[in-house]
Amino acid sequence: KGTQAERISDRLGVVAISTGDIFRANVRGGTPLGVAARKYMDNGDFVPDSVTNEMVRNRLSQDDAKEGFLLDGYPRTVAQVDYLDGILAAVEQKLGVVLQLTADDEEIVSRLLGRAMETDRSDDNESVIRHRLDLYHQQTEAVVAKYAGRGILTEVDGIGGIEDVTDRVLGNIVDVLRVPVRGL
Repeated sequence: KGTQAERISDRLGVVAISTGDIFRANVRGGTPLGVAARKYMDNGDFVPDSVTNEMVRNRLSQDDAKEGFLLDGYPRTVAQVDYLDGILAAVEQKLGVVLQLTADDEEIVSRLLGRAMETDRSDDNESVIRHRLDLYHQQTEAVVAKYAGRGILTEVDGIGGIEDVTDRVLGNIVDVLRVPVRGL
């Protein structure tokens, strides 16, 4: 999903904001929020909403997010949905579309294990990956249902070549938001 977020944000001309990147930057920087997040990340647990929400709020307040953004990995809980609603309402914005890339759990495990061979991430081992998938099913599926209930959820098949998935995602965004896309 991170690869797609970068590709899509570039084509839309908006910033991609990844909670994983925000967490890692705060951990590297030794910030109080980073110290709080690290112990959860190392165990493959979701970082608590209070820490995550504050990091996202800080990031969304930066100038490059004022003209639009693509969130990657947030919100993951219903409480985070409510917090994000409050952030956006305060600046008179709302989400235009929520995308869910769908894939079989075994495909996800395989892809992330492949990524682990290419990168140095402590959270890319099979037990941690499977634990995160379990947490996803326990917590994030309620977020998907909430956005579906609002009529702003679009599900896109995340299986296939990178360019094929990007094209499917962008096609859905254009259909829903009627926004210009670079290269289409």
